[in-house]
Amino acid sequence: MSDRNPGMELDLEQISKVRVNTQAILKRAQHIQGLKTPKKQWQAAWLLKAVTCIDLTTLAGDDTPSNVHRLCLKAIQPVRYDLLKEMDMHNKGVTTAAVCVYPSRVADAVKTLKAANSSLPVASVATGFPAGQTPLETRLQEVRLAVADGATEIDIVINRTLALTGKWEAMYDEIRQFREACGDAHMKTILAIGELGTFTNVYKASLVAMMAGSDFIKTSTGKESVNATYPVAIVMVRAIRDYYLCTGHKTSSQRQRHIRMTVTH
Repeated sequence: MSDRNPGMELDLEQISKVRVNTQAILKRAQHIQGLKTPKKQWQAAWLLKAVTCIDLTTLAGDDTPSNVHRLCLKAIQPVRYDLLKEMDMHNKGVTTAAVCVYPSRVADAVKTLKAANSSLPVASVATGFPAGQTPLETRLQEVRLAVADGATEIDIVINRTLALTGKWEAMYDEIRQFREACGDAHMKTILAIGELGTFTNVYKASLVAMMAGSDFIKTSTGKESVNATYPVAIVMVRAIRDYYLCTGHKTSSQRQRHIRMTVTH
């Protein structure tokens, strides 16, 4: 795919120099949260936009082909037709950005979407989601199996141990291998920010993930005690900006639906 992030060589010198000004980040986040929100038709427009940025997700132990089937149908028609018609959006193809399931349920989702003549992407979590603590070869095989079953987007999780101990080169090498295993599928790297400890670690992990070829970076699995916050979003967005200034590649913003949210059904 032409919009894939090609990645770059790991720049350990650049990574080692990173220092995040915590107070400045918190002040900026407070300012953003204090801004007025859109009202009336503008609010409706942004809410519809938010729907198109959702990875509609089921990651439950009792997932079955039937509830994956229902999830896919909801992703294809996430907003009631009468509401869309009232806003003159009924023929604009409003869907969620993707359906996200475990690797073992990818084939079920692909089958349902194909039967519905939908081109909606199927995403799959992999690499020992959510902890990322299984052996490397097991994590790689999980990626390969999900892609073979038809997933066109793979959500990987980083090994937080490597980030917390500063083993950035090892983390880069792992993500590069995941990138290769994804083939043509887009790779979204989940940082699990609630377990990284500091904003500096979040920034470094963001940069390493992009250098290794991640097409998207995401905050969390949804399984941590802290998942997504304004300050962390600012840190990650600034890492994306800095990566763009360095490489010319807009990680996570090359496609129409570049801001991705995980919503569990």
